[in-house]
Amino acid sequence: MKIKFILTAVLALLMAAGCNCQTNNQTTVKQSNKPIMNKIVIFFSHAGDNYSVGNIEVGNTKIVADYITELTGANQYEIVTHKYDGMAYTPLIKLAQDEANRGELPPYEGKAPDLSQYDTVFIGGPVWWGTYPQVMFTLFKDINLDGKTVIPFTTHEGSGLASCVSDVKQAFPKAKVTAGFAIAGHEVRTGKAKVEKWINSVVK
Repeated sequence: MKIKFILTAVLALLMAAGCNCQTNNQTTVKQSNKPIMNKIVIFFSHAGDNYSVGNIEVGNTKIVADYITELTGANQYEIVTHKYDGMAYTPLIKLAQDEANRGELPPYEGKAPDLSQYDTVFIGGPVWWGTYPQVMFTLFKDINLDGKTVIPFTTHEGSGLASCVSDVKQAFPKAKVTAGFAIAGHEVRTGKAKVEKWINSVVK
C-alpha cells in the first residue's frame, strides 16, 4: 500500500509539473506575439551660426528631439549633411533660398532608416523659407510612412509651422499626420516644459 501511495504521489507531481510547463510555454508564446509599439524622431538640426541665438554647438531642433526622446523613449534618426558646415547665417539663408527655388534635393549622409518597427514618427526641423530644409525632402523620398502616425514639429524665429504640416501630408498621403508643434529657437534651451505639455497632448 505504501509503495502504491508513493507511486501515485510521484505520478501526480509529474503531471502537475507537466501542466505548469505547458502553461508557462503558452504564456511565453502569447507575450512574444504582442505587438511592439515604437516611436522614432526623424530630424534635421543646424548647429553653427543661427539667427537670434548666435553660434551654437547643438542645433535648436536637436535639443527638441532630445526632449522628445527623454519624454517618450523614442529612438532618433538625424538627417546629416555637411553642405552647410561653417557657413555664416547670411550666406546660409541665401543658399537655402536658392535650393528651395530650384527644388534642389541635397544628399544626406548614410542610409535611410528602416522604419518597419515604428508606428509613430516625429518629424522635425527648422523652418527655412516657409518649410523644412530641402535635405529633409531628399530623405522623404526614400522612406515609407504609410499607415503610421506622423507628428511634425519645427523650430523657428517667427514663422511658426509655416507650410511644414501640409508639406508632410503631401509627401506622405497615406500617413496619419497630426497637428504640428512649433517652438522658437531662442526658447528651446529653457522650453522643456512647453515640449512636455505638447507631448502629453499628442502621445496617449
